[in-house]
Amino acid sequence: QVHLVESGGGLVQAGGSLRLSCAASGRTSSTYAMGWFRQAPGQGREFVAGINWSGGSTDYADSVKGRFTISRDNAKNTVYLQMNSLKPEDTAVYYCAARSHNIVVVTAQAYNYWGQGTQVTVSS
Repeated sequence: QVHLVESGGGLVQAGGSLRLSCAASGRTSSTYAMGWFRQAPGQGREFVAGINWSGGSTDYADSVKGRFTISRDNAKNTVYLQMNSLKPEDTAVYYCAARSHNIVVVTAQAYNYWGQGTQVTVSS
């Protein structure tokens, strides 16, 4: 089993920045690609960014390209999401996810493990 814990969420003004962290523990050797998803009230869970094991392959939702950056430190079993130029529409609960294959995909159902989520609120 893999346990994921997100941190770094909070309240920020539009145009500000936050960095989310996702710490993995347990059988981390069984996880490869990692992803960040978000879910706003009344909406479905949407893909934000993903990264493979080496960090050499990343993918982003069009809505965050150029503003968000995903990275990972495998020595620390941690994945990060640097969020800059935040907008009110970025307000959501952000979830970290891991999958047992080393290919980044945008489909939530392809991920095996999930964190509990961290709230990000961007005020206008």
